Amino acid sequence: MAHSKALLELENFIGGKFVPCSSYIDSYNPSTGDVYCRVPDSGKEEVEAAVKAAKDAFPIWSSKSPLERSQILNKLADLIEHDLEAFAQAESKDQGKTITFARTVDIPRAVYNFRFFASSILHHVTECTEMATMGCVHYTLRAPVGVAGLISPWNLPLYLLTWKIAPAIACGNTVVAKPSEMTSVTAWMMCKLLEKAGVPQGVVNVVFGTGAKAGEALVCHPDVPLISFTGSTLTAQRIMEKSAPHCKRLSLELGGKNPAIVFDDADLTQCIPTTLRSSFANQGEICLCTSRIFVQRGIYSEFLKRFVAEAKKWKVGNPSDPTVNVGALISKEHLEKVRSYVKKARAEGARVLCGEGVDSLALPAGNQKGYFMLPTVIAEVKDESCCMQEEIFGPVTCVVAFDTEEEVIERANSVKYGLAATVWSSNVGRVHRVAQRLQSGLVWTNCWLVRDLNLPFGGMKASGIGREGAKDSYEFFTEVKTITIKH
Repeated sequence: MAHSKALLELENFIGGKFVPCSSYIDSYNPSTGDVYCRVPDSGKEEVEAAVKAAKDAFPIWSSKSPLERSQILNKLADLIEHDLEAFAQAESKDQGKTITFARTVDIPRAVYNFRFFASSILHHVTECTEMATMGCVHYTLRAPVGVAGLISPWNLPLYLLTWKIAPAIACGNTVVAKPSEMTSVTAWMMCKLLEKAGVPQGVVNVVFGTGAKAGEALVCHPDVPLISFTGSTLTAQRIMEKSAPHCKRLSLELGGKNPAIVFDDADLTQCIPTTLRSSFANQGEICLCTSRIFVQRGIYSEFLKRFVAEAKKWKVGNPSDPTVNVGALISKEHLEKVRSYVKKARAEGARVLCGEGVDSLALPAGNQKGYFMLPTVIAEVKDESCCMQEEIFGPVTCVVAFDTEEEVIERANSVKYGLAATVWSSNVGRVHRVAQRLQSGLVWTNCWLVRDLNLPFGGMKASGIGREGAKDSYEFFTEVKTITIKH
């Protein structure tokens, strides 16, 4: 394919320098369907060079004090914040998300990730116990592990990449990161700021490319003792297989099929706008999005009527338009996959109340070839339908009725995933009871996506292994050693 010189061409960042690659892959602007960027198609050779650079940098970086590392992380946060608008524009163009979402969620959170771990690294304490009868004192030390392999997804590119890089380097590890080949631009932009922030060469290395080539080389590398991955359950299974011979330490944050449970005493004035957001924010491309809404029968028809009316008001269009609520989906293939679920639901006899195949989508002239889809609400879906069992990861949500608390808990738990859930009720006792019994790593009640980064984040069942957060990330990215001194 002939390329004009105007295309942005990224380079790997290895040992503090940008390094060209021998082959490249095309990256598309999802809102136009055009190639706008070329991304290195890295493999074993590039990963080898990045791991070597990270290994070489480890002794110096790991011997710095937490305070020194903290100051560097804060400086990096300031530099990204200074360029917030440029980062937001790039994220919106690369991923298809609305400029509003990139400005208010993605980039501010990436900045906060660095600030948060810059602060939290200063407050971890080790343990000490005394055995007077034996004349012994025991204490623990925590040391960085080495080179961390970080693989991040395309839905929240810089947000989720920094959620891994920040704790890894705060703890004194060096990293080789592989962002998604579909959304690599903001990671490359961040690399340009590392030297200015005072990050020594080789501490952060970024290798661009596909999971099959670059990702696999990173996971299989014997000198990378730990892998943090966010993405699909299928890819995670492969990562587990490939890292088993090396006994690697894994943190896997995977998919979700998240329920919202709306009891008949829920405050619908709060519930409906929040549940629209939890269903359709970022085009439904967030692992925490709600895709199964269980509504108690007494308010089912009222909820449905109001929910669909509000969903139809969400504006789909050019992501750079600040009045748009829903941008483009990541790729043509992904759009087809999401649409296929709506077709299956219809074939099974479910009712599509708005969106795909029901309402017409009017797009601006320049976006006719983009990967857009209207917020879609499906009712009367059976629990065993693939639309209720599988992660769709698009602007599609299913609304079904339930009768009793006992029944809805069982139905909410009847999927292989267990990442997040929301419960809507004004009965405090019920909220506690239901939250306790849901098989879910996170349960929000009467709200959604309110996060305290101090607390554990992660899922149960097929939604992952391990947790991330202040203490949990610290424990993952360090090795603990118990020392006994006899006096």
